[in-house]
Amino acid sequence: MTTITITKSSDDKYKRIECKGHAGFDDSGKDIVCAAVSVLTINTMNSIEKLTKDAFVATQDEKKGIITMEFKEELSKEADLLLKSFELGVNGIYNEYGKKFLNIKIRRE
Repeated sequence: MTTITITKSSDDKYKRIECKGHAGFDDSGKDIVCAAVSVLTINTMNSIEKLTKDAFVATQDEKKGIITMEFKEELSKEADLLLKSFELGVNGIYNEYGKKFLNIKIRRE
């Protein structure tokens, strides 16, 4: 199962995104749930990096299936919109494939 943890401040500002684990929908290389989450995550990271001036710290461990984005400063409207789009996308995957393969948590700091 893939767990996506979206951490926000008490005033609803994005602080951290963590995607952890492999979905287990199918074998490696055929897992469409894992692939969809990976594409959304990496595209969001690339979009923030290329289309905004916002900075973030990214970490990854392919073996463990972990990728994170951490934001040290308040994000621009553009980066915030990209993260809302990410959240919309992963919720769409969750609605399609259910809680057997994907878990989404919203944390408040």
